[in-house]
Amino acid sequence: MFSVQELIDVIIMSLGVGFIFQDVFRVHSAPRTSSYDPLARYRPGGVKPGFFQSDLWFAILVTAPAIIFHELMHKLVALAYGLQATFHAAYFWLGIGIALKLVGVPFIFFVPGYVSISGAAVPLQNALIAFAGPGTNLLLFSASWLLLRNQSFIRRHRRFAPILYLTKRINGFLFIFNMLPLPIFDGWKVYEGFWRAFF
Repeated sequence: MFSVQELIDVIIMSLGVGFIFQDVFRVHSAPRTSSYDPLARYRPGGVKPGFFQSDLWFAILVTAPAIIFHELMHKLVALAYGLQATFHAAYFWLGIGIALKLVGVPFIFFVPGYVSISGAAVPLQNALIAFAGPGTNLLLFSASWLLLRNQSFIRRHRRFAPILYLTKRINGFLFIFNMLPLPIFDGWKVYEGFWRAFF
């Protein structure tokens, strides 16, 4: 179902997205004081940073799943209809995003990945394939929203609250953004597919 190149593309895309957003989605920690010692954790007895304490890994954790699952569902639904579908990291756009990050541009727009689909599909199938990505973002948004409303869950798993909050925000944004009726977005294919199917 997945080629080695697709897995490599997923890893490279995740690292690229994490690098771009590591300053945006920082680990929530206590404010640093004037007595803060950045080398303390490297001295004997110091505490080594965990997975959740790295800005890069935290950014990957909250951004990559939204993109990976979005594209994965495009691929799986297309395969279910008997079409050929392959995931690709958008290296050109990732390069632009990283370049904009390095020069300090405050607003970065880029496309981290996409799925190429080949084969004949009827309009309704095209609409459902296109909706599979944003629909997955809507599902992740809803799941995060419900967990955040469950106070007993948040009290038991307090450290996951920032991850759930950012997952909700990112997936809500991706759903709305991708469903815009513009030719370059999934929304255009969804509306066009339904229009052709029913009218």
